[in-house]
Amino acid sequence: MPRTRAKAHLRLTRDAERLIALSNGLNASGSLTEDRFWEAEMSALTAKLLENGNDAPIDGALDHLYATNLGAYDTLIELVENDSESLVVMQADHAWQALLIAAPIVAWSKYAIPSGAISRGEADALRVQLQAHVLAEGARVTLVPYLYSIDQLPRHFSELRKLATRLAEAAIANEAPRLDLARLPETAHLLADTRFLVACAAVPRGQAMFRWQEDASGHAGRAGSLEQWIAQARPTISKLLPGCVFECLLPDAYYVNCRESDRRVRPFGVRAAVAFLENALKAKAAEIHAVVAGFGEERVDEYRIAFTRGDDSEVAHGVVWPLYGREDETAHPGPLDEALAQLAECGVTEVKKLPGTFTPEYCEDCGAPLFANGEGEIVHAELPEEADVQAAHFH
Repeated sequence: MPRTRAKAHLRLTRDAERLIALSNGLNASGSLTEDRFWEAEMSALTAKLLENGNDAPIDGALDHLYATNLGAYDTLIELVENDSESLVVMQADHAWQALLIAAPIVAWSKYAIPSGAISRGEADALRVQLQAHVLAEGARVTLVPYLYSIDQLPRHFSELRKLATRLAEAAIANEAPRLDLARLPETAHLLADTRFLVACAAVPRGQAMFRWQEDASGHAGRAGSLEQWIAQARPTISKLLPGCVFECLLPDAYYVNCRESDRRVRPFGVRAAVAFLENALKAKAAEIHAVVAGFGEERVDEYRIAFTRGDDSEVAHGVVWPLYGREDETAHPGPLDEALAQLAECGVTEVKKLPGTFTPEYCEDCGAPLFANGEGEIVHAELPEEADVQAAHFH
């Protein structure tokens, strides 16, 4: 889940300046001994800010470091994410380590992808499978009886910390979570999207959290847990997502799985878009052309794929292929190659790649991203009048 970066603040608070100094110190550290000093100082400060619901110094420090020192930025965001999704809870004289877990489900459908409350029986079934196949023996876990869309997840670090705290206390007490889920925002209807199951696991501090840690099986153990999770949880998830093609990811720490689901949903978005246009335009995939352009402020942050019927300059539909981290610099094959390969796999044979980097623009009325047509003009995606409206309105 990409973090939206605001423009750097003109004036940094004292706490923001302290976080910047600590992050630069940790990034330049030459030993684990020094690392632990900087980490302890940073964790103490970020914990105080998160507990007080004060995200502004953290956001200010991240914005500043993103522009000045990407290594220190990576250092700070990793620590802040960890302090948001994990915590130590004292119960009497016992210390429990708790971790917020996300179980993403990447889906696409010609119908609306469901979200919202799930029954207690279905939630209990999923919690049992999570405990049996993913978590270490003896781990306590609670699962939120809700299928979240990305729009409904906490937007700020302090909000996530508050959720993690409530769920950790429920997990340790072996209770169902008490959350007000009625006021969550509406879900944006997309052809391809991710749904999330959110849980929290707790173990006595120092013990293994996940099943693959217990026998030090590493990647092989993760693969086995994923196979079991898919086999055992899929029947219940199928009931939650009728009419959807979906892929289950291995339940894991919240932030790492949000990012992984963002990457995994991208091919689904292209597939869904081509299927959508085939129905709406009554056209074969080979008759649909694509224009791919890079968009960003200082570098390419995302590729926007515009679809047209034949050589028409009017964009009928568009898909955003976002980049994460330094993916555009280090990935081989790169994300552009992956996007082009996905278009080819879907049968789109005519693809035009525009040179340069375009400034991201959005519709002032609806907020939708604008796309580049074959002439390099930035336009709104609009279905042609002759499109089959009934087929187009899948949602």
